[in-house]
Amino acid sequence: MGRESYKGSERALRIWRGMVWSSMLVAGYALAQQAAAPSAGTAAAAAEPPSSPLPQPSRADRVTTWPEPAASAAELMPLVTQSLLLDLTESGNRAIGVGEHGAIVVSEDRSNWRQVADVPTRVTLTAVTSVGSKVWAVGRDGVILASDDAGMHWKSQRRDPWKASPDAASNGGARHGAPLLDVLFLDENRGFAIGAYSLFLETSDGGATWAERQILVNAAPAAATEAAAGDDAKWTFSKEELKIEDESEPHFNAIARTSDGSLLIAGERGSLLRSRDHGANWQRLKLPYDGSMFGVIGFEGQRAVVFGLRGHAFETDDLGDTWRELKTETELSLLGGVKLQGGGVALVGANGLVLVRRSATEPLRAGAIDPAGALAAVLPIEGGAALLVAGENGIARFQPR
Repeated sequence: MGRESYKGSERALRIWRGMVWSSMLVAGYALAQQAAAPSAGTAAAAAEPPSSPLPQPSRADRVTTWPEPAASAAELMPLVTQSLLLDLTESGNRAIGVGEHGAIVVSEDRSNWRQVADVPTRVTLTAVTSVGSKVWAVGRDGVILASDDAGMHWKSQRRDPWKASPDAASNGGARHGAPLLDVLFLDENRGFAIGAYSLFLETSDGGATWAERQILVNAAPAAATEAAAGDDAKWTFSKEELKIEDESEPHFNAIARTSDGSLLIAGERGSLLRSRDHGANWQRLKLPYDGSMFGVIGFEGQRAVVFGLRGHAFETDDLGDTWRELKTETELSLLGGVKLQGGGVALVGANGLVLVRRSATEPLRAGAIDPAGALAAVLPIEGGAALLVAGENGIARFQPR
């Protein structure tokens, strides 16, 4: 996420850089190196004649026997509700949470949780969404899971773990093996999944098939953005602006829909895209702040809120033509959010921070949950009187003041 200051956001980084995508890349590279070369112990053993004539497995055999996390079933964990959970949703009368090691937890009363068995992956799941009884979850290694019964049984729709190959550049480049960071369905058939390196996937058959599309390349600047930029201004999406640690494609962190059917994608270094035609065409927008945005929430009409690095949050009533900054009174990064009744909003972030605005006209009021771990998701319960929050310490109930 660039070279910006992350003061006060170490735990936020653990969720969004360490746990979600950077650790995947580092771990994948380390495993690839380990598979490509024998260890010191193996080399030493090879120097001595074997004590028995038993045949030794080849390097290729050793590699193929390593269980791939993306295709391995999740294990049941006794303390799953106290482990890292990154997103929450509801399907019917059931709440659903997803997190590390392929953990999926469900609850009908929002107090007693149980882990779902036989989840067909053990990679970290980063986001979950639902339409009726149908639920989709996405995560590392390009994994997409689907459930037809409100989260009780799951099947794999897609996985794309990184593999060393001479053809890697022609097979999606950096996006090959990239983690997915958010998912949104317009109905039971049409949906989108987004992720690292501007990865954008879409489906029109409920996820039976997923197609990748490079929307950033063809996204034209919105008229208001172009007028505000002027001849000498730098574009948010210029090649120079997007060159982050030798990567020219910003990570897409979140996608949301407003009530008029428009779509917004928020991402790295102020990256923002919108679509007014259900995702067929996209336009580039410019935020007043060049820092990374980790979330976006759609409201009535063309109203939306985006939020992210160092406590920055912005609100628009015209789908991004104009913006006003929300006063959060914090420099802690904001990682998750949800809309409340009456135009209200709840935002959560680093150090257990919870910001709540009961209506569109009220200011944000700060609270915190203890133990003060980073929070990544929030869900209203009890008619909005209380909140469920999830993050690095699992799931907890929060009562706003």
